[in-house]
Amino acid sequence: MPKPKVEIAERGRPLGSSIRVWVDYRLVPFLAAQALKVLRSTLRVRWQGDEAVRELVERDQRIILAFWHRRLVMMPLSYPFRRANAQGEQRGVAILSSDSKDGERSAATWHWFGIHAVRGTAAEDGAKALVRMIRAVRDDWDFGITPDGPRGPLRELKPGVLALARKTGAWIVPVSIAYPRAWRLRTWDTMLIPKPFSRVVVRYGIPFQVPVGSDEGTLGKNLENGLNEMETWAEALNHD
Repeated sequence: MPKPKVEIAERGRPLGSSIRVWVDYRLVPFLAAQALKVLRSTLRVRWQGDEAVRELVERDQRIILAFWHRRLVMMPLSYPFRRANAQGEQRGVAILSSDSKDGERSAATWHWFGIHAVRGTAAEDGAKALVRMIRAVRDDWDFGITPDGPRGPLRELKPGVLALARKTGAWIVPVSIAYPRAWRLRTWDTMLIPKPFSRVVVRYGIPFQVPVGSDEGTLGKNLENGLNEMETWAEALNHD
């Protein structure tokens, strides 16, 4: 896998010396990714409700995985698929990563999992970010979205996931991931990191589309409620 580009450095951002850039945006993300991969290799993973999702993948339908931000760390487990476009070029899942120093580190980390970063911040310029996301889906990428990210409000749905689905015809797939043994970080969402050798369950909801002219208010509330029900399920499993 080629090294990730330091895009904000290429755009002339003042990031310090070349050594500092290499440490912050190449070495640190690489080490973080390897640590996550080692952790992931110790987990015992089981998938629930994945039959409909696998059928969509087999039919070459685009999917949008929607999950709450606190479940982000091990969400690559929710995408065990191998995909390519008509030209045979490898495709997989993409995410929206902010055009900032934190976003650069995040994009560089997820790069080592084969995850494509679409740069932009919905909160600052939602229209431009949405256009880039639409372009990625039309270029045969699936998408992973945290509808309450990157800074909340906690477990409250933002409309971007519905707009992306409506514009592209992609299927929204609610998903959650639970692990009975986890560390809880002191972040705004109390992000969860599974402890080594944990039992992990990845659970998918029922996929759905957002037709043009549909009642997106109702669809959004249904998706939010569905994700919160899955969060309740995951928390109950966490305490088993």
